[in-house]
Amino acid sequence: MAPKIVLITGCSSGIGLALAVKLAQDKQRRFKVIATMRNVAKKENLEAAAGSALNRTLEIKQLDVCDEKSIHNCINSIPQRHIDILINNAGVGLIGPIECQSIEEMKVIMETNFFGVVRMIKEVLPDMKKRRSGHIIVISSIMGLQGIVFNDIYTASKFAIEGFCESLIVQTLKFNIFVSLIEPGPVVTEFEMKVYEDAEKADYSQTDPETAEIFTNVYLKNSRAIFSSLGQTPEDVAEHTLKVITTTKPPFRHQTNAIYTPMTALKHADPTGALMTDSFYKLVFKYDILLHVSLKAIRLLRWQAHKMRQGARLLGFR
Repeated sequence: MAPKIVLITGCSSGIGLALAVKLAQDKQRRFKVIATMRNVAKKENLEAAAGSALNRTLEIKQLDVCDEKSIHNCINSIPQRHIDILINNAGVGLIGPIECQSIEEMKVIMETNFFGVVRMIKEVLPDMKKRRSGHIIVISSIMGLQGIVFNDIYTASKFAIEGFCESLIVQTLKFNIFVSLIEPGPVVTEFEMKVYEDAEKADYSQTDPETAEIFTNVYLKNSRAIFSSLGQTPEDVAEHTLKVITTTKPPFRHQTNAIYTPMTALKHADPTGALMTDSFYKLVFKYDILLHVSLKAIRLLRWQAHKMRQGARLLGFR
């Protein structure tokens, strides 16, 4: 069977890089990966990680999801414009009080995270419809299901793409085209760390002192604890995505971090939203000590589970 052609956006680092390498190094050689990035000058890390797969099962191309001409040129460079699997991964982040964020900054988030995905799907969907086959994957976020304080605009971009895909899939299934939303929680990448590093140095004089204090001394502190306790690696998310790709009937939504499932279920348990908002309010402002104790316990349990898996592998168990 011929390998499936997989196009991935945003492959210079993080989840995109891990995904490109994971699929390109597949032992069964089920995939030919077209790894794209806005700035191909940043391809060194991907080339190094790809190893012998480079220029065999992995090809690097320039593609800017905010530029329709760039998208069109990239897709046209692929033989017969044939793409079996499109993985929309390119994205940017923004955190902080909205009073300190310009409308232009907000537009950048929406242009990349929402319209970037829409542009890609618009380009490949007609070809997939003609072939009556295809799989469109979007690396969304748990924040596409659940709003998180001080992530207002980033969350809005993910909510937007979730609603878009929820509408789109009803049509695409008629053409035998699957749509899947991959919804990670915190993922420890250079992208994430840069967002938080920039936030720690930013100027918050445009908001009131109380809000600035909450953001810097409550939100950022809690975020560091959450990332160290609950954060996944890009490779872990790539592994989850591979399972979705290789499933006979791929799921529409797939959360990669089971610890977050109860949190996202709160809004469905109470349609008024009171249960969800009250729970998050108390976690942030009343029970922060309990939150940190719980996170430390989870971190310890995850460490113990990791050591047990390592021991099992050493003993020859799988």
